[in-house]
Amino acid sequence: MGKKVIACLLVFCIVIVLFNMYINKAAKENIQPKGDIKVFTAFFDTSGQQLDSNNKIKKKIAEITGAECDEIWLGGSTRESAINDYIADGEYPDFISGCQELLEAGALLPVDMYWEDYPNIYNYISQDEWDKLRQKDGHIYWIPQFGVVNGEEREVIHQGEAFWIQTRVLKWAGYPEIRTVDEYFALIGDYIEANPVMEDGTSNIPFTVLCDDWRFFCLENVPQFLDGYPNDGCCIIEPVKKKVIDYNTTPTAKKYFQILNREFKKGLIDPESFTNTYEEYIVKLSTGAVLGMVDQWWDFAYDINSSYENLALYTQGCNYVPLPITISRDIKNQWHVKRSNELDVSGGISVTISCKDVKGAFQFINDLLGQEIQDLRFWGIEGEDYEIDANGLFYKTESQNSRTNQPDLQKEHFCMYPYFPRKEGISTDGINAFSPEFQEDIFFDSLLPDVKDCFIAYGCKNYVDMLGNNERPGKWYPMHSYSSNLTYLTQAGRVWKNMGEVKRKWLPLVVMADDFEKVWRSYMKAYKKCKPEIFFKSLQDELNRRIK
Repeated sequence: MGKKVIACLLVFCIVIVLFNMYINKAAKENIQPKGDIKVFTAFFDTSGQQLDSNNKIKKKIAEITGAECDEIWLGGSTRESAINDYIADGEYPDFISGCQELLEAGALLPVDMYWEDYPNIYNYISQDEWDKLRQKDGHIYWIPQFGVVNGEEREVIHQGEAFWIQTRVLKWAGYPEIRTVDEYFALIGDYIEANPVMEDGTSNIPFTVLCDDWRFFCLENVPQFLDGYPNDGCCIIEPVKKKVIDYNTTPTAKKYFQILNREFKKGLIDPESFTNTYEEYIVKLSTGAVLGMVDQWWDFAYDINSSYENLALYTQGCNYVPLPITISRDIKNQWHVKRSNELDVSGGISVTISCKDVKGAFQFINDLLGQEIQDLRFWGIEGEDYEIDANGLFYKTESQNSRTNQPDLQKEHFCMYPYFPRKEGISTDGINAFSPEFQEDIFFDSLLPDVKDCFIAYGCKNYVDMLGNNERPGKWYPMHSYSSNLTYLTQAGRVWKNMGEVKRKWLPLVVMADDFEKVWRSYMKAYKKCKPEIFFKSLQDELNRRIK
């Protein structure tokens, strides 16, 4: 009996040792025991919402795919410092916002070495579009997340940049036609004089400007739109002569910043604009006190919606709508260009060299692009978040509509994985929009009363109608896909960075200047010292390459 007991103990010990070896290997290599859920990590260089650990739809997606992802968002640090910290450490999450700096650091794995095993990735965009993402070594290192449209394009929300204004201001003035910067500020000035405070006594803020870190675009790039050009981001492209123009030095640029200077002296521009962080900016907007600003819809709307819902600010007309602003009435605006024409190849989501389960990571992206999972990400759970009629059309009841902006449900229930790739446009069923807000009937029915009344007053059905729709201006569009990839390794990249630093320093000073002309001259002198002609020469070369 003693020998048998000893033998059993030896077998038991061997089993324990082997089990511990497996567990240690699984922990190190991110391999999960069969039946368990793989857990990946992802860092995105933007702000986002942290979901609860037991988020219902996240768990449901994990049950189907066998994997989930813990998303890490940009916190108090800047995008540049966060990326540099990862590079310095040499350790990365499984997924990351791919960019040129990370590519040059050798942190990213080539997508095209794996994609043939993952049809949803391989067929996500056309081969011509994939080729635009190839780097100098011939490989592709990131997957675009946005602007990939399946079938018919349904646009009801203007996701991009605009002059936004609260519906209460327009209603108070009888819904006037506002087309120029001067008219815009005149309206805000008139309103604030008659309505200095909100219903609860909170002081109204006429106009604020977001300048924090990379979001400085809210101040610096407006002149391109005012001259009637779309968002190439780094320049204006004259479409007939195919010539690159520097929007920073145009007569319109000077006139715009002179207007801001004038309005600042009147007290219509928030004096904290140039010192507020993004978080402080969002808190300020969330009070409903800010009458207007320039920003991209995606940069503010999703962060303030739940607050607006909780405070019922729509009853005071605090929701924002875009206006077709240019520098003069004879210029047609191009604030909105069809989404299918805006595929940004300068970045996307990447799998990093630190990922221990590369095939599992690509499989996770592949699964998220499947229609069943896309419906879960953007529509939710059938019978709980939406219904399906006899013809297969998705719709929402009144109570289901009200769930969308409830802050608790945003954390506990919904899981969009918003910065993972998605197919926009029409679902594979050929009937439904990929997301409820693009389903026209649902969209209009779900509009809050102040926005709905505003659209009706202007003869519009949605946000895009407020601006008008524009086709892609040319094969080159958008040029920011080139400038976004420039680094200090190139002369043009160094000039581009220096130009940005000069603008960050001088434009706030220009707006606040006692003597506008004097400070503008100093700004232009500092700007020209950067030798911007080197950068714009590189843009012209890239433009010529794209239009061949």
